[in-house]
Amino acid sequence: MDTSRAFLGKMMGTSTGTGTGVHSPRSDGFGELEAMLQDPCAVPMRLPMDFLESITDNFSEGRQLGRGGYGVVYKGVLGNGKAIAVKKLFDMHLEDDQFQKEVTNMIGLRHQNIVQLVGYCAESHYVPVPHPNQKVGDRYVMAEVRNRLLCFECINNKSLVQHLSAESCGLEWHVRHEIIKGICRGLHYLHTDCNMVHMDLKPENILLDDKMVPKISDFGMSRLFDQQQSRIVTQSRGGTPGYMAPEYITNGTISAKADIFSLGVIIMELMTGSRDYPWGSEAASRNFIETVTGNWRCQLEKAEQSYTPLDVFIQQVNRCISTGLRCVDPDPKKRPTTWDVIRMLDAVESTEACSSTSRAPPLCGRAPAPPPAATTVPTAAHTMLSMATGGKLVVIVAMATYIYLGLLPVLFL
Repeated sequence: MDTSRAFLGKMMGTSTGTGTGVHSPRSDGFGELEAMLQDPCAVPMRLPMDFLESITDNFSEGRQLGRGGYGVVYKGVLGNGKAIAVKKLFDMHLEDDQFQKEVTNMIGLRHQNIVQLVGYCAESHYVPVPHPNQKVGDRYVMAEVRNRLLCFECINNKSLVQHLSAESCGLEWHVRHEIIKGICRGLHYLHTDCNMVHMDLKPENILLDDKMVPKISDFGMSRLFDQQQSRIVTQSRGGTPGYMAPEYITNGTISAKADIFSLGVIIMELMTGSRDYPWGSEAASRNFIETVTGNWRCQLEKAEQSYTPLDVFIQQVNRCISTGLRCVDPDPKKRPTTWDVIRMLDAVESTEACSSTSRAPPLCGRAPAPPPAATTVPTAAHTMLSMATGGKLVVIVAMATYIYLGLLPVLFL
């Protein structure tokens, strides 16, 4: 089998080992392709295999960004230095139906919280390889070589799983809060604008850019619904244990509420660093909310001062953990929609905005500074000067002048 593999690699012009690659970083004839890849509004395009070999240094080990259950992701560098991520699928995951579904489901997606597909490659050809039952290599068979690759915008901060931690360390609260809201907005876009369910939402499939903006990725298990369709039942149940909704595990029911369950688990992980949460009991849920909120209160009190009041942060924590528990309700009918989740999380910001209009922003954890005492102006003087000038600004200036000259008592003689 090793002989066949080496022969295949030689026929394809690729290395079967972990060398640095045999192609130069740049190949001629790809200028037009690279120019099209610079256009952020361009429709994802078919990219030839030799072009992808060129920009990834022949898929060298030094260009690997990560490895998952479905393939290896490489960094592709264009002529102007711009990078794209090239995901090369493993042989056992080259089913055309799944590949075509992922491409067609992603090809029209445009949202700041969805990773952008920029291109794909689907090439097949046949090469002769030694017959596996022949001891002497004088008999060959034709073997199909299939290449299936997906190309995305390159995200530098890797996936969310690298940033999960307990309250006492890791990401600050305001960063976690923005990540939760970003995931909700991306999921809302899929559910409402695209009528699509993701079905494999987990930290590994949420990428973070340079500004820690979350982007949902990996649409290999996603499903598109018809306009009047809200759920389907399947016999094949792929997914990740711990993030799969109970109705999907037991009955194969696929709906938007299955994604909501996964979202709830992710919220728990972002807030506590763990997927542990209470099931069913209201008392246990209340204790859980109090514990998580208390842990974050202690952490926030020790944090650097901010212009956002401590109470607002605590409201955000409480609202997030309460919402997360609603999302993982065993009954899908009791789970909120993405729009419900967004409204619940935004409600704290709305309250903060209303309250901040009546006071200057205080330091975190401190009581708001009392408003400055009002200056009392004698009624008679105010009336006389108002009648004379008809303007409030002139009244203030005039009063200041009288006080400075020591003539204020004259007004009351």
